[in-house]
Amino acid sequence: MKPFAGLVFNAETEAWAAIAPRDIPARLRRVLVVDGKPRMEARLLLDDEAGGMSLAGFGAFVAGAVDLCPHGTRQAELLEVAAQRVLAYSNEGGAAVEMTRLSPRNPHTGRLEYTPHVFTGSQLEGAKSKVQRLMLDAEAELSHRLASALPLDEHDPNALPDTLVLQDGPVRIGGAGRAVLGYVKTLHTDYLGADRIGLLGTLKPGERTPVLRFRVGDQGDGQGSEGREQRFTWYVRLCDPPFYQHPLAGVMRLEMHAPEDTDFVPRGVLDIANLSGQLLCKLASQPHKDARAPQNLIPTAALEQAMGRAMGRAELVTRRIRSHLARELGKEAVA
Repeated sequence: MKPFAGLVFNAETEAWAAIAPRDIPARLRRVLVVDGKPRMEARLLLDDEAGGMSLAGFGAFVAGAVDLCPHGTRQAELLEVAAQRVLAYSNEGGAAVEMTRLSPRNPHTGRLEYTPHVFTGSQLEGAKSKVQRLMLDAEAELSHRLASALPLDEHDPNALPDTLVLQDGPVRIGGAGRAVLGYVKTLHTDYLGADRIGLLGTLKPGERTPVLRFRVGDQGDGQGSEGREQRFTWYVRLCDPPFYQHPLAGVMRLEMHAPEDTDFVPRGVLDIANLSGQLLCKLASQPHKDARAPQNLIPTAALEQAMGRAMGRAELVTRRIRSHLARELGKEAVA
């Protein structure tokens, strides 16, 4: 892991020790797992009337959710799993780009519509990055819309929201004030340091570390991070690692927005941290069902399958794009 260059502060307690899991309160009635899936479907090289050339690409993405009851009293439900298609193009060229509609020979297979979106520069992976960014923005918008408001009071006994969103990956810039919990499945960055990271290997399933605070983009030089948002973070163990894996296997990092200029953890954030171990252990996948277990949560795996179906088979979509281009260029149709 790469060490975090900035400062990390104690937020909950000065004692660095495991905190036992707690039951999920009845007040939390709804948990939504939000995830997204991007895909590039074809890459293009556009030319304009002046002979200039620029990069572009057909792509698609889905951002959806699984709506479930944390107490298991109702069946889980998929929400808003619909594909959006993108024609991403560079602003370096002068080519005119309009919405592209692909009408299939078989009308029962539906029409594909690619909405133009411009990206800056002429990078080879510019179109792919644009599709990825649109997906992340759609994830953040969906999470913010579905989650309950989160009070920032230190002592409010009713601060725990009734609807909590679990979002794959870190929480996004600008999404503060909502009950959104980001979960990071792969530990690329070390926020703890050599004197603290050893606790992770001793955590029992459901246990967590105390809550810490850091500032996004802090490079440890006092420059460039003042305007960036603050985060709360803590770690939870989902299961005991098999003997053949490293001690951090089964550990997940969690993240929530932190208010500026406060020296406490809001009651709502602390309540979510306390229930997070129990909740995530219930949602963790099993190795015989998912090779990415336990961090790839059961609802996430189900959502990934639904998002793949929503985008359709990649080879069939690519064939339709080639047929469309062949007709536009007056070439022989692609079989």
